[in-house]
Amino acid sequence: MRMNEKSVGMVELTSVAAGYLVADTALKAGNVRLLLSRSICSGKYMVLVCGDTAPVESAIAAAAQAADGCLIDSFVIPNIHPDVITAMGRTQTAPPDGALGILESFNVATLIQAADTVVKSADVQLLEVRLAMALGGKAFATMTGDISAVQAAVAAGRQVIAEAGVLVNAVVISRPHPDIYREII
Repeated sequence: MRMNEKSVGMVELTSVAAGYLVADTALKAGNVRLLLSRSICSGKYMVLVCGDTAPVESAIAAAAQAADGCLIDSFVIPNIHPDVITAMGRTQTAPPDGALGILESFNVATLIQAADTVVKSADVQLLEVRLAMALGGKAFATMTGDISAVQAAVAAGRQVIAEAGVLVNAVVISRPHPDIYREII
C-alpha cells in the first residue's frame, strides 16, 4: 500500500462471475486501487481495494449493490494498520521464543477486520493472514509476542469474529515448540 492509501475495503461473494462485475464496479465507482481480486476456495470470490476513505466507501457501496444477491460480506476499514496488508498471503519470520496466537474464521472479510483489531489492541507481530486458499473458504491469522499481549490480541480478535457469528476457533499457545514456528514459515 502507498502512503496515501490508508483505507481498505473488501467484498466477499458467492459467485466468481459476480466477482468480476463487482471488481469492475468498485474500480469505476471511486478513485481506488485494486489490491486483490481472485477466486477463493469453495467457489467464492473476493475483491479488496485501497485508497482514501471516502472513495473506498463509495467503491464498496457500489460493489455491494452490484453483487445482486451474491454478497457474503463487505467492509471498509479506515486507517488500516499496515501490518495487516503486509501479513496477507505470506508469512513473516517469527522469533521462536514468543507465544503464538491463532484466529480462525469461516469468512475472509471478518478475519481481516479481526486482524486489524488485533494489531491495534496489543503489541503483537502478525505473522500471516491467510485468506481462503486451500482452506475451504475459511481464513486464519497467526501472531506472536509476549503471552499477555497475545492473549489480549486473541481475545480482541475473537470478539470481532464471534460477534459476526463466524468463529471457527481461537487458540493461544504460551510456549510453542520451535518446530511449530518452522511450520508457519
